[in-house]
Amino acid sequence: QVRLVESGGGSVQAGGSLRLSCAASGSIASVLTMGWYRQSPGNQRELVAEIGIDGSTMYADAVKGRFTISRVNANDTVYLQMNSLKLEDTAVYYCNVEFRRYSGVVVTGWGQGTQVTVSS
Repeated sequence: QVRLVESGGGSVQAGGSLRLSCAASGSIASVLTMGWYRQSPGNQRELVAEIGIDGSTMYADAVKGRFTISRVNANDTVYLQMNSLKLEDTAVYYCNVEFRRYSGVVVTGWGQGTQVTVSS
């Protein structure tokens, strides 16, 4: 079984910072692309940032220059450093991990979600 455990969410004032973490464990042959999504009430889940196996990154326009995605610990952990947080960043953030099972099949897993609330 594969488990994705998120941590780091919470409440912060506008302009503050938070760092989200997502650790993958279980029956994983190799981790491929890792990313963060978010969803707020009335909106669809949207991609915030992702990082490829080669370290290449992509960010949504709304977070460029403020958020940084990284991966460490043999690529089993992905972080999202969030700086200069704005009210519109308030959402539930979900870790997403694309990985290859030992059978060779590539699948995608989701974390349980962690609430980020930004207040004035």
